[in-house]
Amino acid sequence: MIELDDDGLPPLDPNFADQFVRDMRRPPCQLYLISPLDVTGAFPERLKRALGAGPVAAFQFRVKGVDQHEAARLAEPLQKICADADVAFIVNDDVSLAKRLGADGVHLGQDDGDPREARAELGPQVQIGVTCHDSRHQAMEAGEAGADYVAFGAFYPTATKETRHRPEPVILSWWSALFELPCVAIGGITPDNAAPLVKAGADFLAVSSAVWGGDEEAAVKAFAELLGG
Repeated sequence: MIELDDDGLPPLDPNFADQFVRDMRRPPCQLYLISPLDVTGAFPERLKRALGAGPVAAFQFRVKGVDQHEAARLAEPLQKICADADVAFIVNDDVSLAKRLGADGVHLGQDDGDPREARAELGPQVQIGVTCHDSRHQAMEAGEAGADYVAFGAFYPTATKETRHRPEPVILSWWSALFELPCVAIGGITPDNAAPLVKAGADFLAVSSAVWGGDEEAAVKAFAELLGG
């Protein structure tokens, strides 16, 4: 009798990731920056330097513990920097803030509302991403609800946020083989450990402390080299 996983699905064969070959119709894997929690002070200049150092597809604005007025004040200069660099500006967790800013997208956790409601609020052009941890079931539900991408992780230990889920890279291979919707890999990703996730099928690498914890230009350049940018 086959043991089912937490999604009620047969477990994935870990060897599938080793055998996975990326469909050449999918764009190459790209970099997705997530802000540190503190975006005050010199951070706007750091963001400019990072976006100038190599290709970046998206920037997620993620602050906690401030009211929406203050969040909007902090976001606006960063949003302009992203617009000038042709980088998508994504708001973390807050549909109403995304609407207020006219953001390019919103990223929802599992407790942050239904993608259908976000779509109704924000319109057809806004990118909606959903955190799916290590759950194939949650990812399929997000896709059915109209998400534009799904995010899996944390793949590696991370100090950015508390994590309880640790998927294997094969979940990226499974998703990419079955679905056209892009998938994002997140969690403790650095230029040194990212290659297996790219090989397994990640469409985006979501990174934060690997860039903001040191020299942002050097880090983005290292990711660009890895990703062929």
